[in-house]
Amino acid sequence: MPLFCQLTDIYLVFKPAEDKRQLPVTSTRFSKIIHVMYDNYFGLKETPFTIAPDPRFLYMSERHREALAHLVYGFERDGGFVLLTGEVGTGKTTISRCLLEQLPDNSKVAMVLNPKVNSQELLATICDELHIEYPQGNTSLKVFIDCINRSLLETNAQGKKTVVIVEEAQNLEMEVLEQLRLLTNLETNQRKLLQIIMIGQPELLQLLARPELRQLEQRITARYHLLPLSQKDTIDYVRHRLEVAGLREPVFAYSLLRKIHKYTGGIPRKINLLCDRAMLGAYVQNQRQIDRHILNRAAKEVFGAALESGSRFALSPARLGIVAATLAMIAIGGYMVYQHQDNFVRLGAKFKSYFSADAAPPIEEASAAAAPHISDFLQLLDLQTEAVSKKNAFQSLFAQWGLPVSLKADENPCEIAPTKGLSCLEKSGDLQSLRDFDRPAALRFLAGEVRPVYATLVALDDKIATLSIGSQQVTASLVELESRWLGDYTILWRLPPNYNGAIRVGANGPDVQWLASQLTNISGKVSLSSGIVSYDARLIRQVKDFQAQEGLYPDGIAGVQTLIRINTRIDPSAPRLVRSSTVAAPDKQSASAIDGSHLRLIARVARPVE
Repeated sequence: MPLFCQLTDIYLVFKPAEDKRQLPVTSTRFSKIIHVMYDNYFGLKETPFTIAPDPRFLYMSERHREALAHLVYGFERDGGFVLLTGEVGTGKTTISRCLLEQLPDNSKVAMVLNPKVNSQELLATICDELHIEYPQGNTSLKVFIDCINRSLLETNAQGKKTVVIVEEAQNLEMEVLEQLRLLTNLETNQRKLLQIIMIGQPELLQLLARPELRQLEQRITARYHLLPLSQKDTIDYVRHRLEVAGLREPVFAYSLLRKIHKYTGGIPRKINLLCDRAMLGAYVQNQRQIDRHILNRAAKEVFGAALESGSRFALSPARLGIVAATLAMIAIGGYMVYQHQDNFVRLGAKFKSYFSADAAPPIEEASAAAAPHISDFLQLLDLQTEAVSKKNAFQSLFAQWGLPVSLKADENPCEIAPTKGLSCLEKSGDLQSLRDFDRPAALRFLAGEVRPVYATLVALDDKIATLSIGSQQVTASLVELESRWLGDYTILWRLPPNYNGAIRVGANGPDVQWLASQLTNISGKVSLSSGIVSYDARLIRQVKDFQAQEGLYPDGIAGVQTLIRINTRIDPSAPRLVRSSTVAAPDKQSASAIDGSHLRLIARVARPVE
């Protein structure tokens, strides 16, 4: 019997039936009664897990703080759009309430809570929220805009800022979005008069990626996609809410807190629903501690069919065929192994040495690792569009060099680079080639199976890559990165003076003079030459010696990689990519998450990079 039904039976047993003056037992009133009962049972001051955005229970994870910081930054900019997106229940509304508390007292705020309106209704809502008077029964857009413009000019003259916050913005019609864009045209000679903050689900990103909304998309001054809580944050979130509610002793074991993260995916609203039902279950069974049985039962009741569909595998006729085919392949594979067992033993030994032979994780950890999980890296990647992600990736790449560059959607970043004293190098290769160049790079990935998108690789160590996607930084395992990376990359590097390509034997000029000077400085020797320097035998020997020291092929040609290595030695301020000199094999957990179709990328042979 479900937990809530058991509670209903308990209440009806003790309800005095003869009291005719008793209020009717509505579901809402009954729920409140039950919560009071379990609050008293656990010694709580109030119910810890509700879906209402109560600021007293606010838990600001690192991601929530970053999201709030982006909104505050966007508000402080003059005009334009600020964008906050995230899955249902991740805490977007909580962040917007925090923003309202942090806005200066001289701010005027209009909240648009129902975006299912036309342009006239939107403008009327803004006027009502900002207490702007307009003719009764008016339907003219011009009249609305004139009234809003006059009010904004008066507010600006008083030194105040005006902001419109649109909730559930993914439901806005194209016509209404265009009207919002036109509102940001209201300005003085010095500043924009209106700031618009749009909060919505991931569908909003897809909506704004449409070509007809490119003007609006280019006016977004700050954006952030709020991801679900990590496992650590989920654990801290549950503990935080229980502490605020006045709990004196823990009711969830650590292993169950990890299981809560597995069931809910780190979405705060789901966490609240599951924990609330689990505590009700413990109360019904007169237990002070929530055990695995109670939690599993609560999860089944809260998530129902969604949970069962993820855990059961119905054997339809089509699936039976797949199973039969799989068993046949296993049988054939077993026969091949038997016939060629010596080769397979040697192959197994190679894999054993390739992957670290750490002790097997505990059973509980192994089962959690085997559960389906989409990392932050993959979630953010799949939300990107090609044009926007390319612009953001190259802006981030320039930022690694300390160069704030604002690119237009159709602007070629490699045409901008020479104006900054840099040059683009566009290549295809593998992670080892990126390590050889040791520079941040814009990489091209496959998102959602069909479209290419871009992200910036900003750091690389033995097992983890750090990437900038949009306005956020995430980490990914190397195997995970390579499973989506198409192998293309672009790096920026600083050119020698008058550089016209690889410096070869017999050349002379400023680039050869620069090369000789830098190699002399690196070696610590005193230059014996004066006047014009040519690429002679002595300089060739210096180049080969340097290449050998750096682990490069000593061909005596000062190509791009050799010049980049020289720049690295003489310019400590140049951005570096590699954080560790050693290269380790992918960890076993990451490797197990990648299917065979992606292994060809991992096994890709490195191409020469000079």
